[in-house]
Amino acid sequence: MRILWINPVGTDVFDADMQKILIEAKRRDTEVRVVSLPAGRPTYLSYHAYEGLVIPDIIRMTHQAAGIYDAVVIGCFYDTGLREARELSGQAIVTAPCQSAVDIAGYLGNSFSILVAGPKEVPKMTETVRKYGRAHAMASMRPLHLGVHEFQADPSRTRERLMIEATRAVQEDGAEVIILGCTAEYGFNRAIQAELGVPVIDAVTAPFKYAEFMAEVAVRFGWYPSRLYGSQAPPADEAATWDIFQDTAPIIRG
Repeated sequence: MRILWINPVGTDVFDADMQKILIEAKRRDTEVRVVSLPAGRPTYLSYHAYEGLVIPDIIRMTHQAAGIYDAVVIGCFYDTGLREARELSGQAIVTAPCQSAVDIAGYLGNSFSILVAGPKEVPKMTETVRKYGRAHAMASMRPLHLGVHEFQADPSRTRERLMIEATRAVQEDGAEVIILGCTAEYGFNRAIQAELGVPVIDAVTAPFKYAEFMAEVAVRFGWYPSRLYGSQAPPADEAATWDIFQDTAPIIRG
């Protein structure tokens, strides 16, 4: 099984850490590759305008990965470009953190809280959770008031902020499960989980393991992405004529 993880930002500062996390989490027969976007793209995606700039790269990279990888993971909790990428993935599964995390949380408890970077992220992520049909289970969404690149720059401060808000989410909001609402919040879930005694879902591990699971059932049971109606892919001959999926993004090779 081969899985491609796309960090949809114009920096590779997270790539090595995430590669290590995924290698430790993967099955023995799974190969994983972590890539990021070329320089010149936004280095974080808190703003909708930044998202709009990177979606073309995600689309092209997914199109290039189809037929090479069994699954593609889009590594942003906004689930940036998820619907668009799924149209072009062929038989490859495409997952993303928010949908994977809230689905997993539904099996672990009756309610969950999401710890997000700041107030800016709350409206978009609330809208996304609602779209996935999980709004009824969301106890709260708590901002950490930290920037995306601050999470790993000062781990002790990050852990303190996470513990404060996770504790409040459990004790004040009634959360039975905590979701770390940014892929850059990696490396803290086990410590918080041990201290609070509730499941703490990591935004890197969740979509990756979901991708492994979905790729396995696709092969074993033929549960590949549908290509009917709303899931119909763009006509291949039309895309080839226009040559719209080949430029800009780095070529994903085997």
